[in-house]
Amino acid sequence: MNIIRRVFAPAAHISRLPDDEVKRLYPRYRWRIMESTFIGYAAFYLVRNNLSVVAKDMETALSYSHSDIGSLLAVSAISYGVGKFVMGAVSDRSNPRTFMAFGLLATALINFIFGSMASFPIHLLLWTVNGFIQGMGWPPCGRSQGHWFSEKERGLMFSIWNTSHNLGGGVTGYLAAWAMQYWGGWEYAFYVPGTLAAIGALYLLIRLRDTPQSVGLPPIEMYKNDYPERASTVEEAERELGTRELLFDYVLKNKYVWLLAFANFFAYITRYSMLDWGAMYLREMKGASVVGGGLGVMVINFGGIPSTILFGWFSDLIGGRRGMVCVLCLIPILAAFTAMIFTPPGFLWLDMLLFSLIGLFIYPVINLIVIIALDLTGKKAIGTAAGLIGLFGYIGRTVQAKGFGWMLEYFGALWGKEEAWALVIVTIIASTMAAIVLLAFTWKMKPRA
Repeated sequence: MNIIRRVFAPAAHISRLPDDEVKRLYPRYRWRIMESTFIGYAAFYLVRNNLSVVAKDMETALSYSHSDIGSLLAVSAISYGVGKFVMGAVSDRSNPRTFMAFGLLATALINFIFGSMASFPIHLLLWTVNGFIQGMGWPPCGRSQGHWFSEKERGLMFSIWNTSHNLGGGVTGYLAAWAMQYWGGWEYAFYVPGTLAAIGALYLLIRLRDTPQSVGLPPIEMYKNDYPERASTVEEAERELGTRELLFDYVLKNKYVWLLAFANFFAYITRYSMLDWGAMYLREMKGASVVGGGLGVMVINFGGIPSTILFGWFSDLIGGRRGMVCVLCLIPILAAFTAMIFTPPGFLWLDMLLFSLIGLFIYPVINLIVIIALDLTGKKAIGTAAGLIGLFGYIGRTVQAKGFGWMLEYFGALWGKEEAWALVIVTIIASTMAAIVLLAFTWKMKPRA
C-alpha cells in the first residue's frame, strides 16, 4: 500500500523559477497539459465505446441476446459510475501523470483479454472491471484543468479539452467497425483500440505533469491574478482539503451538487441512448451496414466538437450562466428524437443528420453540468464532485442499457420490432424533458468558487 501511495502521490513543489522563465514556460506548460490530457482521455474512449459498435456481431458469433448486450453495457456503466466517484476522491490527492497513465494501461490490457475470451460470465466480469478502471480517466484531467486554467477562462478551456471524448468516441465508432471488418472478427474491435490505448499510456508518462508548483511555476491564481470568491489568498486557494471536508463540506452537503447529479442521470440516458444502441438501431430499422452503424456513432460524437467549444465560450461570455445554456441546448434534442420516429428506411443521410443534431446539443450539456460543479466546489474538490455527478449519470446509463435491452426483447416479441424501438425513443424523449426541468433550477446560477 505504501508503494502505491508513493507512486500516485502528488508531485512535490520545487523552488520557484525566475520571473523571465515563468513568463516563457507557463504558456508552454499550459499547452502541454491541455494536449496530453486531451490525447489521453480520447484514448480512454477507444477502449470503452468499442463494444456497442460490434454488439450485433457479438450476438451472431457468440449467440448473445439483446438482453445479454444490455447487461454488458449496464454493468460497465454502473461500475464506471462507482469508479469515477471512488477514483475522483483518490485523484484529488494524486499525481495525474502516474494515476491516469496506469488507468489507461490497465483498461488496454482488459480489452486484450476481453477479445480473447468467448464466455459471457467472463465477459461480464471483465467489462465490469473495465468500467471501474475507466474511472481513472476523467478525475485527473479535471484536477489538471483546475490547476492550470483560471476561473475566468474555465468555460472555454474546459470545453476545448472536453471535446477529447467526442474525438475518442467518434474515432472508436469507425475504428472498431473497420478493425472487425478488415481482420474478420469482432475481437479485433478490442485488440486494435487496446494497442493504441497502451501507446497512449506511455505518452502520458512522457508529457503530463502535476501542478504548476511541481515544475517551479506559481499557482494559476497568481499567474492570472484571478482568485475565486471563496479564496482571497494564494494559501487559501492552494490549501489541500481533508477527506471529511472534501466529501461533506464541499460535496455531499451542497444541494446544488445533488440537483446536478439527478439532472445528469436523465441527461446520460439521452446521451448514451444512441451511443449504446444507435448502431444497432440503424442496422435493424434503417438497413445500415456495420460500417454505416459505426458511422452513426461517429457523427454523434463529432457533432458535439464545435458546439461544446462554442457553448463553453458563450457560458463565459454571459457571466457563467451555464444552466441557462444547458436548458436551451436540450430543446432541439426533443425535436430530433421526435423526428427520428418518422424517418423512413433507406434515407440514412437523414438519420445521420438527426444523429449529428443530437450530438451537437447533448455534449455541451454534459460538459457544462460538470463545469457548474467546478464553479460551485473549486479545483480542490472537482474530482469528488464530478465523481458523484458522474455516478448518477452512469446509473442513468445503466438503467437505459439494461432497460432498453429488456424493452427490445420483451416488446419486440409482443408488439414487433418497430413498436419496440418507438417505445425506446419515447422513453428517451421523456428523460430529456426531465433533465430540462431539473436544470431550469440552475438558470440564473453563476460561479461562486
